[in-house]
Amino acid sequence: MDASQRLSAAASFILQSPPGEINDVISDLRTIVNDDDALQEGIQSSLEKYNQEQFVCVSVPGQEHQVIVSGAGSIPESGRFLDPRSKTSFVFDHLTLTASEPEPVEVDAESEPFRSALEESTLKYLAEYFQEGVASVFASNPSTFIIQIVANKYNPQNFWSGRWRSEYTIDLEKGEISGKVLANVHYYEQGNVQLQTVYTPTFPLPTGLTPSSAPKILAIIGEKEGEHERALSDAYADLGEKSFKSLRRALPLTRQKLDWDKVLGYKLGAELAASRGAFGTA
Repeated sequence: MDASQRLSAAASFILQSPPGEINDVISDLRTIVNDDDALQEGIQSSLEKYNQEQFVCVSVPGQEHQVIVSGAGSIPESGRFLDPRSKTSFVFDHLTLTASEPEPVEVDAESEPFRSALEESTLKYLAEYFQEGVASVFASNPSTFIIQIVANKYNPQNFWSGRWRSEYTIDLEKGEISGKVLANVHYYEQGNVQLQTVYTPTFPLPTGLTPSSAPKILAIIGEKEGEHERALSDAYADLGEKSFKSLRRALPLTRQKLDWDKVLGYKLGAELAASRGAFGTA
């Protein structure tokens, strides 16, 4: 494999990095590529894509909260990102994961009242259901708003990590909410298992919307996420009771018997499905 092929493979590995393990992946890639300058240049675009897709969070200088770095907050042709909560834009370093050069931004007067109301209700929802998660609410235009939520749990001592991401696009003209909820879990004790789930609900908005309707919208979102969480829990129970056991052999290739009852106790699904509150920013 020549240098260009190694860099291409490295970029692919970046995009597949499990939650909270990107630094470990980069460290391994440095050994493989053996050229830090070439590696940094070769994976830059993949890092930018990964950070935005994974809802990486950053603290903006001068602010006490974190903001999600994503495509929804990217300011076109500027290389800057928006923190709508503090009405600030900033430069984000995708390698060091730091924000710099904060500048005030002028918000859209027409969309800000509704966006601000959504933000207030989203933060209350976050505090109730997530442990130290992060949420950002963006206004794409006066009639379209995007709610993003991310929560992480990294537990290397017990060989697992997890990430929950939610994104809801609220379209006032269409009168609907389209969502995307992604859960990722990596379990790597004496093995390597990754779980990825995607849930894409679409549901109508309440009628007669005003900024005071924001709590109703978040109540609907909470109901949908609760249904999804219960469905995940049922699926994991079925996985343990049926699917895992169907894989058993009379005697494994290791010539040692496997304690299948212990398999049922693995935390791969249980930690994810027990409660959205299991996740924190870490």
